[in-house]
Amino acid sequence: MKFQVQLKIQGPIEDVFEAVHDPGKLSGYFTNGGASAPLSQGTTVEWLFADNPGEPDIVAPVNVIQVIPNELIVLEWKGAVDHETRVEMNFEKTGPAETLVKISESGWREKDLDHSYGNCFGWSFMITALKAYVEYGINLRKGAFTGMHKAEDYAQAQSGAN
Repeated sequence: MKFQVQLKIQGPIEDVFEAVHDPGKLSGYFTNGGASAPLSQGTTVEWLFADNPGEPDIVAPVNVIQVIPNELIVLEWKGAVDHETRVEMNFEKTGPAETLVKISESGWREKDLDHSYGNCFGWSFMITALKAYVEYGINLRKGAFTGMHKAEDYAQAQSGAN
């Protein structure tokens, strides 16, 4: 099973792609604790989410499978409890300064539906935050999840414990 979210962003495809690929830019609206490296093919990058000051960051390793500049980023990560899921980010130029971004996540099993709903929300938020960052230079994530997600809750969900 898979889901897909999509949104048009008013910005040149090069700027939109770079806002996802570059760790400094990605940290400006999504990975608020930082990203260990650019999303370059064949690398493993750690995404850090620091929504709770004074508490450990949530660490999400992502394996970068494929990158075609200004077109595609493919990642695999532990989206489900007991296996990895595949995330595909497609970038399509729809005008001189307009880009359609589609993000899909596949590899879901029937037993993973609860996790898939959470990830669908997460990618919907990410793509919306990307739009705000590229078009207006603002960080929608700032303060949005303070106190809502903790590292130990993330670890427990990834292990399948309730």
